[in-house]
Amino acid sequence: MRELRRLNKFLIKYKGKLLLGLFITIISRVFSLVTPRLVGDSITKIENYLSLNNTSTNELGDILFFNITLIIGASFISGFFTFLMRQTIINVSRFIEFDVKNEIFAHYQSLDQIFYKKNRTGDLMNRISEDVSKVRMYYGPVLMYGTNAIVLFIIIIFYMYSVAPKLTIYSLIPLPILSIFIYKISNLINKKSTLVQESLSDLSTYSQESFSGISILKSFNIQDIIFNKFDKYALNSFKNSLSLAKIQAWFFPIILFLVGLSNLIVIYIGGNEFINGNIEIGVVAEFIIYVNMLTWPVTLVGWVTSIVKQAEASQKRINEFLESKSPLKNGKDKFRYNKNQDITFKNVSFKYDQTGIEIFKSFNFKIKSGKIIGIVGKVGSGKTSIADLISRIYDPQKGEIFIGDKNLKSFEISELRKLISYVPQNNFLFSETIQKNIEFGNPNSSIDDVINAAKLAEIDLEIREFKNGYNTILGERGVTLSGGQAQRISIARSFIKNSEIYLFDDCFSSLDSDTEDKILNNLKLEFKHKTLIIISHRVSCVKHADSIIVLDNGKIIQSGNHNQLVKNDGYYKDLYLKQNSEINK
Repeated sequence: MRELRRLNKFLIKYKGKLLLGLFITIISRVFSLVTPRLVGDSITKIENYLSLNNTSTNELGDILFFNITLIIGASFISGFFTFLMRQTIINVSRFIEFDVKNEIFAHYQSLDQIFYKKNRTGDLMNRISEDVSKVRMYYGPVLMYGTNAIVLFIIIIFYMYSVAPKLTIYSLIPLPILSIFIYKISNLINKKSTLVQESLSDLSTYSQESFSGISILKSFNIQDIIFNKFDKYALNSFKNSLSLAKIQAWFFPIILFLVGLSNLIVIYIGGNEFINGNIEIGVVAEFIIYVNMLTWPVTLVGWVTSIVKQAEASQKRINEFLESKSPLKNGKDKFRYNKNQDITFKNVSFKYDQTGIEIFKSFNFKIKSGKIIGIVGKVGSGKTSIADLISRIYDPQKGEIFIGDKNLKSFEISELRKLISYVPQNNFLFSETIQKNIEFGNPNSSIDDVINAAKLAEIDLEIREFKNGYNTILGERGVTLSGGQAQRISIARSFIKNSEIYLFDDCFSSLDSDTEDKILNNLKLEFKHKTLIIISHRVSCVKHADSIIVLDNGKIIQSGNHNQLVKNDGYYKDLYLKQNSEINK
């Protein structure tokens, strides 16, 4: 139960509803005990009538009719309160499920990129869905039936002992054996449940990756290979689930056997006690009903233990992620940007922890406020890392990055990112309408704002040609669009945000030169007082920048404007000549 303690805060949050549910449970169980007592009383009356004949037939009939009426009434009341119990406690479990999923999702959003590179999407999804469902069973059915069983168990045993202590003790002899059995088997269930959830995560991850890359799979005609691998994951999941089911299958047969043994003990010991005149015959019948009523709570011991162990295994997996912390520490200062705040890299050293590749070592660089900066260089030279560091997707291991005279780490991350629009090289579109995808940049924007942003991104006319225009629903990751259309919608999304700093990371790669020129001209006209950082492999994207730097292995090997750089021998001039020759062919 150690892993489940983390969620005790939710029990406190809903303690009012849970206490009400406990009160209703007690009432329900009390009324359920009326039946055995009346059955025993009725059998005793019949036995006295047959043996002593001191009661008239009519009087006996009236007594039996009255007892039957009470039994029906008590059963109805018990059933009604059982219904209320379900409505109270099961509803609480749904509230807790809602809270837990929100807590996990909020925590997922707070984690950094390293976390998502280390963990697979399918596993993340499985923990917020399947694992939470297992945990909900603990706070719903388990809590309800467990409470129900405990209350019933206590009340029945207390009453049985008050009526016939010797018979009670003998009839409960099998219970210690059951306790030992449950203790042994529950540990196996915990281990098996963990394996089941892990295999489900593997299966979910592989399925998600296969569906996301279905076009690649079909183009290479490797469906059979992928299916065979999926079959192995599915078989492993099947084996783990079957192994768990085999362990769980031991519970009910053994429990029923032990309950049956208790019935035999009641009949034998109770019969002897009746023969000796210590108890009435009705008490024996009453005890048989009580023992069979105990079948439910005793049977639940196995089921509840199984579910609790599965919930604990699932909560342990959830806790692993909830205990993950982002290395990015949130600052306390609000971000107040003004036109004279340059971005400065001071002795910055940075490497990716997951690969150990060092990108920058004592790197120094300044981006003038309100200027257009172009960054070019070979693959792996550190271009994207500059954008990631400015937007605090990562923090440098050494050195400092300033906006104005303040370190980026001193600002609240959310406030900092509000004033930065970042268009990454791998654009992502959601399975929403085009309008909604653009509005993600500014959820409070109007349709006019959306259209204006689309015009600046040179995508408006093409959107209007779609059958449903801006209400066209895109496929997953924007698969219904061409690469250039997807890039321009991502660019429009950044435009609508109306930020102070714009980061364009090779996001013009799928555009033709004419469209690229139009967008860059729109940038110069509409965002002339903004700080624009354009990262690209194409000289045409950066040639109009106020200044350009050329990176190589995390170092600036050239800097200047386009005209200055093309006059000097070096990487930039070679790149310019090469790309020009390709255009002229």
